[in-house]
Amino acid sequence: MSQSIDKAFEEAVASGLLPGFSLLAGDKDGNLLYSKSLGSATKKPGRDLPFTDDTICLIASMTKLMTSVAALQCIEDGTLELDKDVRPLLPQMGKYGVITGFDEDKNEATLVPDSTPITLRMLLSHTSGQEYDWLGPLLGKWRVSRNEELWSGPTIEDKSAIPLVFTPGTGFAYGAGHDWAAKLIQIASGKSLEDFMHARIWVPLGIENDASFWPKTKETMRDRTADLSMLGEDGKLLDASAVDLMFGATDCIGGGGVFASAKAYYTFLSAVLRRDPKLLTPSSYTELFRPQLDERCEQALNDYIALSPLHTNYLGLRVPPSVRKTWSFAGLVAKEGQEGRFEPGATLWAGAASTLWFIDHEAGICGTAFCQFLPPLHPPVVALLEQFQRGVFEEAKKRASQH
Repeated sequence: MSQSIDKAFEEAVASGLLPGFSLLAGDKDGNLLYSKSLGSATKKPGRDLPFTDDTICLIASMTKLMTSVAALQCIEDGTLELDKDVRPLLPQMGKYGVITGFDEDKNEATLVPDSTPITLRMLLSHTSGQEYDWLGPLLGKWRVSRNEELWSGPTIEDKSAIPLVFTPGTGFAYGAGHDWAAKLIQIASGKSLEDFMHARIWVPLGIENDASFWPKTKETMRDRTADLSMLGEDGKLLDASAVDLMFGATDCIGGGGVFASAKAYYTFLSAVLRRDPKLLTPSSYTELFRPQLDERCEQALNDYIALSPLHTNYLGLRVPPSVRKTWSFAGLVAKEGQEGRFEPGATLWAGAASTLWFIDHEAGICGTAFCQFLPPLHPPVVALLEQFQRGVFEEAKKRASQH
């Protein structure tokens, strides 16, 4: 098994598809099933940085799992509630109502006022009506009509105080729910999300020197931080260290702003797989992993993934359309198994810089793959990430049969 993963990823580095990577996987008993790092963490001229499991990488949307854990910690503290309307605390969120169309002649959007309650539960399960403006064509037109850039600016309000795309609670769209949830955590705790996660997640797990929203400000992380690389038009790898995937954010972006090492994220992921009491109570873990979508929203999710090649690539993660999907606070849930890859109920999610995590509850395994590569979730790279998942699953099955 390990040889098939080794071969695929070594070839990816040798062929110039990836500059480097770090992979880690293990089981719920704390046994490491697979570990390998190879290649370089930069294409920046004059900089030499080998890719290791200590290399600090932008984890992008893999931040969402940490933010969900932090939100559930606030619920345990009694400072937030899952089903209370949070609009009064976040007056900018959804203030434009719901966008239902766009008049090309007038260059203006059709907006319908909406005051439906929005809850933390909706924010964490993508049913609040928020959608990223770079995913939603109508939102893109709305931005252009206002001479605004997509998802840019320093604050969550700049990036995500945009029209909703459906009445809250009635559909599914992938958007800034976790960014707004981050604001709620900050309001509830009186701390920045950085300080909250530092105290409640990173220090308890011993990864406080390996995770931050602001690695460039930390002496322990600055020199270990990878640079993004990207595929040029000629198919060759280029330095993309000037690209800012946070687009000028000065707020802690709960949906995508954490930087961490593969080892640190794996430490966090395996704690979540084991349901480590350092982070959450048993009932909170049940809530974290429980599918949150009713029948209508679940159908909306499956339709949404099939909506366009862009949606399928970003949100489908090569899980076949025949496998019914739902959503938990943790991430995408496969309701059925996929032969040779995962059992029913497996949970997984990825990040724009080509990072992936998975938890297979039934097989009792988890894994994470780190690359720092653009374009986001490039299909050949996503195929490699699937191969990693399959190899780990095969190894777990093999070991289980020997006991």
